[in-house]
Amino acid sequence: MSDEAEPGFVRVRLDLSYDGRDFSGWAKQRDGQRTVQGEIEAALRTVTRSRETYELTVAGRTDSGVHARGQVAHVDLPESVWEEHREKLLRRLAGRLSHDVRVWKVAEAPAGFNARFSAVWRRYAYRVTDHPGGVDPLLRGHVLWHDWELDLDAMNAAAERLIGEHDFAAYCKRREGATTIRTLQELRWERRADGILEATVRADAFCHNMVRSLVGAMLFVGDGHRPVEWPGKVLEAGVRDSAVHVVRPHGLTLEEVGYPADELLAARSKEARNKRTLPGAGCC
Repeated sequence: MSDEAEPGFVRVRLDLSYDGRDFSGWAKQRDGQRTVQGEIEAALRTVTRSRETYELTVAGRTDSGVHARGQVAHVDLPESVWEEHREKLLRRLAGRLSHDVRVWKVAEAPAGFNARFSAVWRRYAYRVTDHPGGVDPLLRGHVLWHDWELDLDAMNAAAERLIGEHDFAAYCKRREGATTIRTLQELRWERRADGILEATVRADAFCHNMVRSLVGAMLFVGDGHRPVEWPGKVLEAGVRDSAVHVVRPHGLTLEEVGYPADELLAARSKEARNKRTLPGAGCC
């Protein structure tokens, strides 16, 4: 996965959003399930009248049912295709794509840009209501109903113990050969004017199920089933705890992806590819 397009190609950045409820996640599936990547690649192939499928690289592969407001991807297109279609590509994609996925911006990417590896942070939001009557029907596809009253202060106190660079193995679904070390830059809860509790979760990267597991742990604190210290102790233990519930995906939205200044893109991409270890960790 190069940080530059091959000779004769142009790297194009796409800013997009989607409602994830009817998608089987971002990534294409061999069994033909409907995915965001598959939809956009098919639309690109159609509107550019290409026989070849041009593969997208994305900032963060969202799971089935997860939404995105500020997703970023890139695709390498032949120079001839880009020059022919660049002026009308956005409008043609709008006419071809289903209404639950939109591309908002299409532009030639700066040198060194890689949608995945150049990113310095991803920001997610998770939305929950503890209203005894349930979820507003108009918001039911984006807000989780938690049938217990939630203590905002307790949840924020628990969140503070998780901030920083840690091995989040206790909150991630392990993947062979992949590190679970991440830097959690921000984790806080607020209660909006409409009563919905919204978690802001920002990190340099996330491992599989990390956000939904963190939210599940803090909900148990908020409803009084676990003490404030419990999520931090789970983190320190470094192993999956069966008491940590992975909450449902529909409350989760990828809100924004952050990138450094253009001149730092290539360096950031190189840094992100290095396998991480915690400071002081030995090899043996």
